Order: sequence, then C-alpha cells, then structure tokens
Amino acid sequence: MNFESFCFDSRIASGIRATGYSAPTSVQVKAIPAVLEGCDVFGLTQSGTGKTSAFVLPILQRLITAEAPTRGPIRVLVLAPAREQVLKIHEKFISLGKQTGIRCSAVFGDGDAESGIQIKLKEISRVTVLVATPDRLLELINRAEVDLSHVDTLVVDEADTQLAMDFSVEIKSILAKLPLKRQNLMFSATLPSSVSTLSAEILHDPKIFQIANTAPVETVKHICCPVPIHLKQEFLKALLEDIEFESVLVFVRTRRWAERLAARLVKAGYNAVSLHGDLSQSKRKIVLDGFKSGEFNIMVATDLAASSLECSSITHVINYDMPDTFEIYRHRMEKAGIDGKKGVAFLFAADEDIAQVVEIGKLVEGRLSVHHLDNFDYKGAKPEPVLPEVVKKKERSKPGRAKKGNKRHIHSGKGSV
Repeated sequence: MNFESFCFDSRIASGIRATGYSAPTSVQVKAIPAVLEGCDVFGLTQSGTGKTSAFVLPILQRLITAEAPTRGPIRVLVLAPAREQVLKIHEKFISLGKQTGIRCSAVFGDGDAESGIQIKLKEISRVTVLVATPDRLLELINRAEVDLSHVDTLVVDEADTQLAMDFSVEIKSILAKLPLKRQNLMFSATLPSSVSTLSAEILHDPKIFQIANTAPVETVKHICCPVPIHLKQEFLKALLEDIEFESVLVFVRTRRWAERLAARLVKAGYNAVSLHGDLSQSKRKIVLDGFKSGEFNIMVATDLAASSLECSSITHVINYDMPDTFEIYRHRMEKAGIDGKKGVAFLFAADEDIAQVVEIGKLVEGRLSVHHLDNFDYKGAKPEPVLPEVVKKKERSKPGRAKKGNKRHIHSGKGSV
C-alpha cells in the first residue's frame, strides 16, 4: 500500500512528498481510514511507529473536505503530556499541512505558570488546530482566554503518560468545555486501568487496534558497565575514548545533571550539548539541529526532553542514570536502533542497581552482556560481577578512539513568550 491509496487532497500529498514518506506504517494503515470515516479511534501503539502522522494526515483531510476556515475558530484540539510532544505534533501539522493554509499553534508550559505559555493569546482565535498540555490549556480556559465551543475533533495522545503525570483532573475539566458531538481519538503505549476508564468516558463505539512493538529492538546490543557511582563521570569519558561512535545520546535524570555533565564533556574536548525541558524553543532548535547535522556528536538529555528525538546518526545510547522502569529503558535504547540500524545501549550500574539489571536482563531475553574497561582505574575496588544469569558474555575493551572536535555547549535558558 502507498499513500496514494488514501486519496489525500493534492495539498496534503505535497506535504507527504516533502517529508520524504514512502509507504504508510502499520499504525497509519489502520488509523487513517477510520479517522477519515469520522469514527472514534483507540490505538494501543508505541512512539516511533508513525502514530503522529496517522492522525495528523486524516484530520487535515477532514478539515479540507469540510471547507473549514483556515484561521479559526479552533476545530481540532490535541492534548499531549509535555512540551516536547506538543512541539513534535505541532511541527507535524505545520510540515504536512504547509500547502493547506490551516493554522496551528501550540500551548505548553516552561516552568513558570504565568510566563511559560508559549503562544500569543491574540493568535488563539485565529487558529484551526490547537496542540496543548492539559495544565496550561486549563489556565487559559479558567482565564476565559480560549474558546473551545467549536471543537469537533479531540485527540488525547500518550494517554498513559498524561494520566501518570496526574493530568486526569485537568483532562476532565477540559472535556467539560467541549461540545458533546465530536470525533475522539486516543492513543496510548500501555493500557493501565486509568486509561481504560478514561477511554470509556471519552470514546463512543471506537475502532480499536493494537500495533505490537513491545519487544526490544533486535539490532541493538545491550551492555552493562559495572561502575561505582562516584566514578561514573570519569568512566563515561574513558568509555567515550574506548569506543568508535558517530553520535551518542547520554541519558540522565535531571536538568541540572544534563547541563553539568555536558559542560564537563565540553571541557574534556568533546562536542557535547545538553537537552532538557528548561531550554527555550529557539535554543532547543539550535541543539537539535546541531546534533542532527553532526555539529554536536554527544547529547546529554533527560527522558522527557528526548522522547520525541529521532536521529538516525545515533550509534550509541548510554544510560548514565539507571532507568526507573524497563519501559523507560526500551524508549531510550530504541534511539540507537532507528530504521533497523545497528546500535549499542550501555547501562551504567552500581552495586545498588543489581535488581534493576537483573530485570532488564530478563526483559531483553538474556542479551545483556558485561563490559569492563582494561584501561580504567577502578581505584582498587574491583567492580561487583553482574549476575551471570542475566549476561551472555564478558566484553573486553576494543581499540579505537572517538573523534573529538571544537568545544561548544549550549547552556540552559528560560523560555520566553
């Protein structure tokens, strides 16, 4: 099947060609016809499956078919959990709908409830599609600065993440402001009871489909590196010297550590940069463009900030901080296996992380090996062996050094309106 099978308007077809799409993914094959028919939809699918385009394309088509005004009122409302997801969806509407004239804007927070709304309020009345985080949108609703009375399509994306972030109250408050007659689309990576309950409240006789994508990426090699917590920074630099890479994505838990670690890598001579939720939109664009172009070959990021990152040059993912769940680990390591390319996922593990290492080892079906650096000074403390039942073999250090480049680091900054 190809995209011509959906008979999209020529203006949308132009956007599809411009983005380089060749054939629809499984989720697009299932979702697009259902959305075009006007049905409610529930999709159980992971990120990275083409899910965003699966609802953006048919929504654009329905707006064109209905001859909806291109400059308001708001006809389509998309709820997403955080700024990164909001921006990704917003950018997809802009790129795919470039020739349609349909206007889309984004509302999201930037840490400050008053100054963090990233949209000029006067523009809201002139857009047809609004993508927003529930908390910031509810602020606008409570201040009577947004009119949702004309919304006829609602999308709740990453529903499980939104509910895990305790947005259930905000979502229900927003639902109360929408017309009862509307098309509802919901997407979720998992199906906890909270998502089932919300879907029952929102969806009416929905088309339901599931795209299996829960197995670990087969092209990614999983390696555990036992290292004491106080030596992780030095170990990271030693590891970067030991491997040959094109681009490396390093995951940490907090914004502060993303900045600090990136700065220390820059000081060591690497082209490193940090990505986190406190970067302004302009600095985020500089960081992402620089990483994708190769200007920066090491990115230190938080999970949420990097959730929508897609960069085919990533050859290695380093779990500097242990992921809290296997689902987080899976999302991280998939960044090194985009488009079926081979990659490596390193997992830094201290003594207290053994239980999580065991669990990850089981879930990657025993494909977790252990790696010790021959040239690294463990300060006389021999690393505790990773439990043999979760590792396949012991990896020894390999020759080869990564290329270094000019020092450059984009520091954090507060967003502005």
